[in-house]
Amino acid sequence: MFNNKNIALYVTGSIAVYKSLSLVRLLVKNGANVRVVMTKEAQKFVTPLAFQTLTKNEVFTDTFDEKDVKEITHINIAMWADFSIVAPATANIIAKMANGIADDAVSTTLLATASKKIVVPAMNNNMWDNPATQRNIAQIENDNVTVLNPDKGFLAEGYTAKGRMIEPEDIVEKISEKFSFSDELAGKNVLVTAGGTQEAIDPVRYISNASSGKMGYAVANAAVSAGANVILVTTKDNLPLDSRINRVMVKSSNEMQKAVEQYFDNLDVLVMAAAVSDYRPEKIAEQKIKKTGSYLDLHLVKTNDILFELSKHKKNQFMVGFAAETQNLLENAQNKLNKKKLDMLCANDVSNKSIGFNSDNNQVSFIDKSGVFKKTDVESKTSVAREIIKAISEKI
Repeated sequence: MFNNKNIALYVTGSIAVYKSLSLVRLLVKNGANVRVVMTKEAQKFVTPLAFQTLTKNEVFTDTFDEKDVKEITHINIAMWADFSIVAPATANIIAKMANGIADDAVSTTLLATASKKIVVPAMNNNMWDNPATQRNIAQIENDNVTVLNPDKGFLAEGYTAKGRMIEPEDIVEKISEKFSFSDELAGKNVLVTAGGTQEAIDPVRYISNASSGKMGYAVANAAVSAGANVILVTTKDNLPLDSRINRVMVKSSNEMQKAVEQYFDNLDVLVMAAAVSDYRPEKIAEQKIKKTGSYLDLHLVKTNDILFELSKHKKNQFMVGFAAETQNLLENAQNKLNKKKLDMLCANDVSNKSIGFNSDNNQVSFIDKSGVFKKTDVESKTSVAREIIKAISEKI
């Protein structure tokens, strides 16, 4: 299952640490190479020697305890790992991950890690339900971290409630399920667009929309995790992005079209997640327009329909569009798919503020020529992105 995969296991201070010993045994049994990093608090429950015995690797516990002068251990582990598991994950380490705090061996190594991360929380139910913890969970999910939510069970406090770390067998099964498509786009060339385009009025003003780019970034990260060679053409540069992705910055719809056209012939998959402006000013003022009256008239003209233009030159590319609608969602989405000769379309209702522009969550209906073939739950954009990549891999 994990044949020759390098897995870094991060163990933090919870009574559930005893489960991590069983988790290590399962990972090793299934062919993984495992290295363990522990907090000082975790060592009060289980000694590093126990993990060292099971993994046959030295356990890293102190950022400043460098065994080899030729390497920096926490960077070495971060770069070595194919993916990382934090189990058990306390509220403390989740807060550190959400806010980029690096003050011990575990948090410092995690901050240096660019590959996939899986967090397995374990804590008291009141700590889990605390709004601060839930904000931190939402943040790390938005940062492309997979969270395996705790179960309802008998807690150390002596009563039954949600907060119990899921069992090691379930962790292995869920990881296998979530990353079962991790090689299904191996070697494929994928281009994703993200963000709202900016159409200049004058040197300091522009027309745009409320798109944050979060959905496009999530799709790009999911695609590279699935083994693809990924290019992201985007108007946004302030979101987490896997270091393996080639990011191309643009502003206007015209710039985005030129960038996509440059790579189109060599693509296997195009995912047009960007919110491209439908109109632009006919003329761009060379100098800032002064406020001289009560009204300012702008003459707007249509922008090019990038997907429609690309469809004229389509060969074997699998083309995916997005339909952000406020009414008649499925009808408008189906019309868009047919008009632009798309292979698949992702339709979402942006009138719903909980899943619309700038939200961390989304709900998407997947449409092809036969109609809707799947609808996601309301879930994080990271989770929706994984479902999009899985659907694409199955289609091609």
